[in-house]
Amino acid sequence: MEYTVKKLSELAGISGRTLRFYDQINLLKPKRINSSGYRIYGGNEVDRLQQILFYRSLGLPLEEIKQILDAPDFDNEVALMEHYQQLLKEQQQLNQLIATVEKTLQAKRGLSKMKDQEKFEGFKKELIEKNEVQYGAEIREKYGMQAVKASNQKMAGMSQERYQAFEQLGDDLIDELREAMKTGDPGSEVGQKVAEMHRDWLGYTWGSYSKEAHRGLAEMYVADPRFTAYYDERAGLKAAEFLRDAIIEYTN
Repeated sequence: MEYTVKKLSELAGISGRTLRFYDQINLLKPKRINSSGYRIYGGNEVDRLQQILFYRSLGLPLEEIKQILDAPDFDNEVALMEHYQQLLKEQQQLNQLIATVEKTLQAKRGLSKMKDQEKFEGFKKELIEKNEVQYGAEIREKYGMQAVKASNQKMAGMSQERYQAFEQLGDDLIDELREAMKTGDPGSEVGQKVAEMHRDWLGYTWGSYSKEAHRGLAEMYVADPRFTAYYDERAGLKAAEFLRDAIIEYTN
């Protein structure tokens, strides 16, 4: 079956403008242009769009998606299995959160009692599993299986108070980073305060600290577009680069 831009956009739940943009950047070219000048998409293009939307749902930038799909060894079936595994993990995260909400409702209605630690179990597990889905392979390659396992165990074992402090420090770090960027100097007093806050924040999940590991993580913030997007979207353009430079100065 073949589709025009209008029909395919309605089928996929995206805008026609998005499809035209994908064409412009050579991410998704139409099968052909008909005599009236309309873009026409066929089965192969529909399958490719499905893959694009899968990877977009995982937060990958368009440039990286294009590299993946255009790779000579790209295997559509393998990619679908990877997506399937990712969805199963996300389903587990949702089930855990649903269970936490159900327990909370029962406790509120006096039907059961809920320990304070139980109120945060779902959130901690969701964070661990989300990090595993997004960054697991890269972190294991850089720091090793045991380091990642120890970090996850430390996160899972956090008390309610420590988990809340961890979350609050993460938010404070972003606010301070935003302010530090106004100086334009990662080596400034406020820039170095951000680097120190980042070290303290890592302390909640890292088994041990080293300057080398801290610098390595900072470099990953810039090298990996997913890390870059996290900081740039929350603190401002080039926030990841500023944080990297501040950490390098701090660890020197």
